[in-house]
Amino acid sequence: MRFWRLIGRAGARFAGVAAACVVAAATASLHAVGPAAATHSGLAPWPAVAMSQQGRPLGVHPASQPFGGYTPAQIRAAYSVRPLLRRGIDGKGTSIVIVDSFGSPTIRRDLAVFDREFALRAPSLMIIHPAGRIPPFNIQNSDMVAWADETTLDVQWAHVMAPAARIVLVETPTSENEGTSGFPQIVKAEKYVLAHHLGGVISQSFGATEETFPKGTLRPLRGAYIEAARPRYEVTVLAASGDNGATDLKTDMSLLYTHRVTEWPASDPLVTGVGGLDLSLDPSGRRTAPDQVWDDPGSANAGGGGKSVVFSRPAFQHGVASVVGRHRGVPDVSLSASDIDAVDIYESFDGAGWSAFGGTSEATPLFAGIVALADQVARRPVGPINGFLYAMASRHDRGIVDITHGNNTVTFDQGGKQYTVRGWNAVRGYDLSSGIGTVDAQFFVPELAAMARKAHQ
Repeated sequence: MRFWRLIGRAGARFAGVAAACVVAAATASLHAVGPAAATHSGLAPWPAVAMSQQGRPLGVHPASQPFGGYTPAQIRAAYSVRPLLRRGIDGKGTSIVIVDSFGSPTIRRDLAVFDREFALRAPSLMIIHPAGRIPPFNIQNSDMVAWADETTLDVQWAHVMAPAARIVLVETPTSENEGTSGFPQIVKAEKYVLAHHLGGVISQSFGATEETFPKGTLRPLRGAYIEAARPRYEVTVLAASGDNGATDLKTDMSLLYTHRVTEWPASDPLVTGVGGLDLSLDPSGRRTAPDQVWDDPGSANAGGGGKSVVFSRPAFQHGVASVVGRHRGVPDVSLSASDIDAVDIYESFDGAGWSAFGGTSEATPLFAGIVALADQVARRPVGPINGFLYAMASRHDRGIVDITHGNNTVTFDQGGKQYTVRGWNAVRGYDLSSGIGTVDAQFFVPELAAMARKAHQ
């Protein structure tokens, strides 16, 4: 999908107003949206500023302080992670695998700065290139810049949720775009991860619209997911559901479909699709309003969801057949993603410093961290979790929190016309905008761990 950038570094604030501009950059199909306007901090809407060719503000100094997005303390409080941390459930002994094209040349330093600012423990960070040598970083290459942003968001916020977990950053040498582009390298890299047992959960903040895969080319790319689900590995695989609501990008990566579509790998039954929510939090992380489906006004930025045209309804969704029909429905679960109520990150590869980012690229590593906590409690990888999620929702377990506000309908201008692609409302129970809902980690983690242990006895 298109990488929508809301440019507004903290160093670009003028008289209390942050500077920003929306740039529709046809780069990788990663799902980070940002830097973002943090309206919960009381910032006024941003005026446009002059932009460089690469979508960077001109004449802006690096941001030396956090941007005003949500902090680790707020997000941990919102998802009730702190009670787990106090009990020593912090991801110790587990590994989170994060897969990104190109990576970031400054990720080690940037993570260290992020950790010092928020008083987080330094994790073990392993960086590997099993699919081949990574090309030298080029700041003039918008694909590389976008993926460096993505990598930063993924690593820092998976670490927030599971601070003692090892992070395994898997960098691939080819950009993942629409269609098959980049996926052969991703498959090779993930099979290496599985063969060497490098982690219990794989986080993927990317995807491509199902319709952009030429006939017969998608299913052969499922090899790593098929292996991950086998008893020999039992690895949880996550993927972002997308950032354009009920639509997504065409092959040219400049136009959106004008009808409902979904994207893969989130639509794969062997993968847990992670959707997006908008959280309203006070400074301590308490909610000031119910969570709602992420759908930022005045843009096509919203949590992806819908019915697959490739995969039929899997067994774990038989209980929600009235919603999904004969199709695989997406997402499965949703977490914080709004680019208006975004999270802080630190990156120095471009001299930007602090920024705020959102998107289902935020939601996915957040959930990966929570899965790692369950791995720790279970004393083994919990493995594919979709069956567990739907069983927990049907039992109304305390760890599953239903979302009943918002929708993922988007309206956008294209080719001189305005289009609206009607999505789905969040309703009681499962829906195609929030999935089964979101999680309360203090209950979800032990519940998931218990189900996994029982299933593996």
